[in-house]
Amino acid sequence: MKISIITVVYNGAATVRDAIESVLAQDYANVEYIIIDGNSRDATIEISKSYGGRISRFVSESDAGIYDAMNKGIGLATGEVIGLLNADDMYASGDVLSEVMSKFEADSADAVYGDLLYVDGLDPKVVRRNWRAGAYWAGRFLSGWMPPHPTFFIRRKWYERHGGFRLDMGTAADYELMLRMAHKYEAKLSYVQNVLVHMRTGGASNQSFKNRLLANMSDRKAWKVNELRPYLWTTAMKPLRKIMQFIK
Repeated sequence: MKISIITVVYNGAATVRDAIESVLAQDYANVEYIIIDGNSRDATIEISKSYGGRISRFVSESDAGIYDAMNKGIGLATGEVIGLLNADDMYASGDVLSEVMSKFEADSADAVYGDLLYVDGLDPKVVRRNWRAGAYWAGRFLSGWMPPHPTFFIRRKWYERHGGFRLDMGTAADYELMLRMAHKYEAKLSYVQNVLVHMRTGGASNQSFKNRLLANMSDRKAWKVNELRPYLWTTAMKPLRKIMQFIK
């Protein structure tokens, strides 16, 4: 079964090589790797092209933002399963995709996700936060839960049936998509109890947490556009859950 991995990048020369090499180092054989570049002005294009045919598809053109670029990649993907790896993220080990695909097959899952480590933007060996997602059950989004989006893999047919990322959601677009797929349309989620992705932080941990609190203002809209009714405390609980990432 083929898996398509999509990396979206714009002026990411400082980190994109780590992302690319973490994909190319995977021991799973049937990988289609797509890079969507937003017409970068630094060395991103040169770095990406240096891998030649090891990159299945490389596109460099202007876009309407990160989620528009992700939708482009999804439209080009031919794998049965699609995953998204940001240009400043890395897979935690060489067997991540093997573990994910085994989970799809063993559980007949529609989507698979796992845990994530936030690492220092300058020194990825330093762990800043630990996001242990935990198992999913129906209705868990109502408690403010969500899986880490960089660890979220879903069968391509779900994008074909229910659409890609909405461009009117700002930074809540990934939350809205997972809410739509899992909570509204009841995709069968399966949890890999392991760290799948290392994600670089943009600065100090408390600053990153404040940014996530600001992004939370868009979360209620995600429920509204899907004609779903959250509890009064649902969106308030979402940032509060992140406190545990700092103390684990």
